[in-house]
Amino acid sequence: MSARRSVRVLVMVGLLALAGCAGVNPKVYQGSEPAFAVERYFQGQTRAWGMFQDRSGALKRSFVVDIDGKSVGDEFVMTEDFVYDDGEKQRRIWRIRRLDAHTYEGRADDVVGVARGIVYGRALNWSYTLALPVGGRTYHVQFDDWMYLQPDGVLLNRARMSKLGVELGQVTLAFRKP
Repeated sequence: MSARRSVRVLVMVGLLALAGCAGVNPKVYQGSEPAFAVERYFQGQTRAWGMFQDRSGALKRSFVVDIDGKSVGDEFVMTEDFVYDDGEKQRRIWRIRRLDAHTYEGRADDVVGVARGIVYGRALNWSYTLALPVGGRTYHVQFDDWMYLQPDGVLLNRARMSKLGVELGQVTLAFRKP
């Protein structure tokens, strides 16, 4: 392959990679109903059912999560208790602050740095890096996490998980209040 053609191929691959990074702007959901607020929806008890699929779409893991949410000072604290289909249990405690009408920040022990959330209308987009333990090692993976509140109170969640820009898989959840 000639050097000139190699450069063209690299440029095209780079442009495709950048196009893959471009996502939906949360502002497109402005005014959509029902309006979603983390601290309102997750107040009290919530249950979710979820699954992880690898990038080919194969189901790798499923789980149930029970969530207890409450306001503590100027934070909203969400305790998530996961039970996976293989019997593994995990707990994540989120500490979330609403910064303004459209912006949240969240912290948890396994979140690297700060999670950033943007909400408009019925949709919330979280972006964060998770320290994910797998087989005795911990990997830092990025989440592009979208939540959509439905008119009947069900909350649907779809998250893309990637490392170094390469999609590893997707997590899908459905939340319901008891």
